[in-house]
Amino acid sequence: MKQKWVNRISGLFLGDHVQMHNGVASCINQKHAATQLTVLFDRVVGNSEADPKHHGGLDRVLHHFPREHYGQYRRWDLMPRFNDAPSMGENISTVGLNETQVNIGDIVQIGDVTLQVTQPRSPCFKLNLQFEHPKFALAMQESRMCGWFYRVLSEGVIKPSDSIYLIERKTDISVAQAMKIYFLPEFNAEQYQILLSCEGLAQSWVESLQRRLAQQRIEDWAMRLYGKAS
Repeated sequence: MKQKWVNRISGLFLGDHVQMHNGVASCINQKHAATQLTVLFDRVVGNSEADPKHHGGLDRVLHHFPREHYGQYRRWDLMPRFNDAPSMGENISTVGLNETQVNIGDIVQIGDVTLQVTQPRSPCFKLNLQFEHPKFALAMQESRMCGWFYRVLSEGVIKPSDSIYLIERKTDISVAQAMKIYFLPEFNAEQYQILLSCEGLAQSWVESLQRRLAQQRIEDWAMRLYGKAS
């Protein structure tokens, strides 16, 4: 039996125009409201990423971001303007569903599209540029208010009127817990193994955790969080 997660979608968004933002190529500001998303296994039609090495791919076809997080980031004075969806570059916006309720590996039905949750969003310095705050990416990493990504299990169309259903729960690790484990400030092999055991975890995260275990250390996050200026 389908378990209803949330009874409405706040918005659907896409965009494929690359714009230079402070010398950095980005599509984040080119997302616009869509009447539907045509979802294929490897992409959303009409949607693209400026940096396919670090964004997009089979494990990150769709980005889902809770709309209510914008209010919290504004209350923390991390946004200079009244930013709202889709300022994070999200494809799906909802109210009433967050990272504590969604688990890694969850199988989700939206319209006639079947999806699987693969990973939290890993924030990078482009968010600092987007919101004109030098530590926005760090704030997202620490707060775990990051949204999550989906891989596509069956293609189809998503419409704004569609509801979101949890079809099957594969793991006990929420998106928020995965974010906490992955970004622990100290190396923790036991916690990494717990995250690695999650069915459906994005391959890039699997490989990153395996490298940490092999090297017995955490990679340097400075470039990702602050860019070349660091």
